[in-house]
Amino acid sequence: MRRILSFIFILMLVFGCKEREEQNLQFKSQHISQVISEMTDIMVNDVTNPPLAARFFSYATLAGYEVMSQNDSSRQSMYGVLNDYPKIEKPAGLSDYSPELSALLAMMETAKKMQPSGALLDAYEQKFLDSLRNAGVSETVITNSLSYAEGVSKEILAYAKADKYNRISNYARYTPSEEEGTWHPTPPGFFAPVEPYFNTVRSFTLDTCSQFQPIPPVAFSKDKGSEFYTMLQQCQQKGAEDLTEEERTIAAFWDCNPFALQDNGHLMVGMKKISPGAHWLGITGIACQQANKCFSEAMEINTMVSVSLMDGFISCWDEKFRSNRIRPETAIRKFMDTSWKPFLQTPPFPEYLSGHSTISSASAVVLTHYFGDNFKYADTVEVRYGLPAREFESFQQAAIEAGISRFYGGIHFMDAIDNGRTQGLQVGEWVLRKTGKAAAVDKGAIVQK
Repeated sequence: MRRILSFIFILMLVFGCKEREEQNLQFKSQHISQVISEMTDIMVNDVTNPPLAARFFSYATLAGYEVMSQNDSSRQSMYGVLNDYPKIEKPAGLSDYSPELSALLAMMETAKKMQPSGALLDAYEQKFLDSLRNAGVSETVITNSLSYAEGVSKEILAYAKADKYNRISNYARYTPSEEEGTWHPTPPGFFAPVEPYFNTVRSFTLDTCSQFQPIPPVAFSKDKGSEFYTMLQQCQQKGAEDLTEEERTIAAFWDCNPFALQDNGHLMVGMKKISPGAHWLGITGIACQQANKCFSEAMEINTMVSVSLMDGFISCWDEKFRSNRIRPETAIRKFMDTSWKPFLQTPPFPEYLSGHSTISSASAVVLTHYFGDNFKYADTVEVRYGLPAREFESFQQAAIEAGISRFYGGIHFMDAIDNGRTQGLQVGEWVLRKTGKAAAVDKGAIVQK
């Protein structure tokens, strides 16, 4: 309710007190962020896993972007750019509509049908449209804008259906390997692996899911003189009781675990949180508002970040279930200290690469392209979840911190973080090049950061 009231207040400012004619109908970047926030709330409700969340965000923002590309000559169509993207024609003779309103509604219509509990968006959409009516927008503009949105959403949903995600449920149930040094579910939840076949989903820009395959992980070894054992010792020294206050703050800030279990004696309490992708789209919204980006450009930026999230997860998950490396918690408890605990709950999928490091770096590349290398901002995304804001000098600084947070949390080895960052930088640069956007900096330079 509070978000709806805020939405209405913004609309009042946009429309003004005197002029309520349709030609004055305008929207801001905040309206895009509000739709994404509503989608995020539903994902928290549904406990949507990180790769799947990126899929939902990407198709919803593509629906909004498709509308804008048909109405703004400065926005390039994704036809012939993204893999298998369809040619979507603008309805002939369309009039008395708002492109921005249609874009927002296209996002909502797509999310409503893709997300398991997407029907929860119906109430939000209805209140949103009622607020427009109260602000003086004619029923004709609302009806035509919604009809346009539904047509675009239908095409995007068909595009989404063809990405092969729906085939995953037909694959054989993933069985963890019995080989020593490989991943196994960890306590307290012993959850099944998340999206072991995500690399079979069609990407948006990648030639293949293994296009940016990283160097192999440091090989598992119980030899105390080995490189792996050294990394294991490094993790052991960062157990839940060994962190500084700042390290705890960083680990908690970037946790973004959709469903963590808290052990309260005889009771397991589920703690629902946003996904890493939702966090970076929240940062995108903050940057767009701070830089006063127009609606059309903000729609493009949110879409490009979403595409990089999707392709970043596909690249990372391809490696995770290839290398299938053991998690620090499992290895330390088995070979060093049976009572050791990480600060964060170990996620239910193999360790190498770090997903957060990968998608954070990819997002940072895209955002740096649009906002510059030294864009200062306060990240307030986690405030609503009880965590204080953090200040950053650049998106790359935030991405690096997101990566190292996984080491502080006790859930990743350093080579997974470092090489995940390299892969993310490569994916981000590729997305920009593939979509015709100029790279923010040359590839060699950015990898060194």
